[in-house]
Amino acid sequence: LVQKTASLFKDDLEKVTGKKPLIIHTLSSSEKNIIVVGTVGESTIIQQLIKAKKINADSLQGKWEAYQIKIIQHPFKGIDNALIIVGSDKRGTAYGVLDLSRQMGVSPWYWWADVPVKKKKEIYVAKNIFEQDRPLVKYRGIFINDEAPAFSGWTKEKFGGVNHLVYEKIFELLLRLKANYLWPAMWGNAFNDDDTLNPILANKWGIVMGTSHHEPMQRAQQEWKRYGKGAWDYDSNEAVLNQFWKKGIENMGKHESIVTIGMRGDGDKPMTEGTATALLERIVADQRKIIEDVTHKPASQTPQLWALYKEVQDYYDKGMRVPDDVTLLLWDDNLGNSRKLPRLTDKPRTGGYGIYYHFDYVGGPRNYKWINTNNIARVWEQMHLAYEYGVDKIWIVNVGDLKPMEFPISFFLDYAWNPKKYPANSLQEYTRNWAAKQFGPEHATEIAQIISLYSKYNGRRKPEMVDPTTIHTSQPYSLTHYQYVDTLER
Repeated sequence: LVQKTASLFKDDLEKVTGKKPLIIHTLSSSEKNIIVVGTVGESTIIQQLIKAKKINADSLQGKWEAYQIKIIQHPFKGIDNALIIVGSDKRGTAYGVLDLSRQMGVSPWYWWADVPVKKKKEIYVAKNIFEQDRPLVKYRGIFINDEAPAFSGWTKEKFGGVNHLVYEKIFELLLRLKANYLWPAMWGNAFNDDDTLNPILANKWGIVMGTSHHEPMQRAQQEWKRYGKGAWDYDSNEAVLNQFWKKGIENMGKHESIVTIGMRGDGDKPMTEGTATALLERIVADQRKIIEDVTHKPASQTPQLWALYKEVQDYYDKGMRVPDDVTLLLWDDNLGNSRKLPRLTDKPRTGGYGIYYHFDYVGGPRNYKWINTNNIARVWEQMHLAYEYGVDKIWIVNVGDLKPMEFPISFFLDYAWNPKKYPANSLQEYTRNWAAKQFGPEHATEIAQIISLYSKYNGRRKPEMVDPTTIHTSQPYSLTHYQYVDTLER
């Protein structure tokens, strides 16, 4: 990952300056000014600098995805200056490098949204620079969902399908947005089965892979449709299902993953009528035994989540519990309102809590997709509430087709990195700054206003919610009377 990131940074420097820097792997006194990229405990050069007390990495030791950036004068014989980017782990190093890319003016969306890179003759780094950062939410990611026909059709046309070629673009985007977690596309797609390079490259890019809330044990629903035998019913088909799930954990290997446990009905539906608590408890126990048998380690050493989605929350509310190391993944009501948060008096869990949020939804009572209807003020309110209640292990958001959601995705992941950085009164400034980075500063204020009002109006009455009553003049939204909106904005 560090090698990949260094290569990306080299390309970014060339985009900005027109000059192509060299990547070298050994020190040379012929290079007077160098950029050193490395990880504590992994890079020989970084270890030399620590030993010589040129840098102090104590604050990075044992930290998750932390990084430090500083300049050292005369770090080695014959070298005048070194810009040091050091991470506590491989992703920390990557985030430090790509943070500089963002500051130089390379948008994370340069490829996905064709954001141009402004050429600059010179780039300056302050001699006294000292930056240090780390995330406050551990796993931060997106869910490509409800992706047919737009995303799936586009990937088929441009890449030949939802394969490793398009996923590498997604992995790069995630790293540039300081994310680390992905639920892959699953409408007719199976990440591990469609292209065997998918999981290998995810691991090389440092992306933690999972499966959605209703796809247990690292196997896609499509894999069951392709290879499953009999009913998706644990009471009547336990042996077949256990073998199917075992294969998922075997395929996972040593790739960094979060395993979804539990079970819902086939097709993202309830498993049974009512609440079959004893059955679901047995399923979870059997799944954890499979994890232990395959990994040869206690189940607690493999990250897992139990998604309390829709009717599954009833199991929890009626007293069902899972082992303490399992992350409880809470959820919104599919429309952006949190349904449940932990009590502040609850005993802390080793696995902690996460949240599954929605920018897009397909299901009852109404779908909404393909258009951004997400006002970040609403997102801030709900995610701020979650963080204040200790939900800081996993934040994942359903982004549908990805493309209409560039702005709320950016905010969601920036906020997940550091919720303390963005108070409620900073949201319009955030929007303006984001607009300036994508479109330039000249019209950033006006563009920010358009972005805010666009999502506000669409959020009030989502396009899919328009029906015959909409045209009635007594309704706040009318196809023929526009006074309500105009007056409100004045």
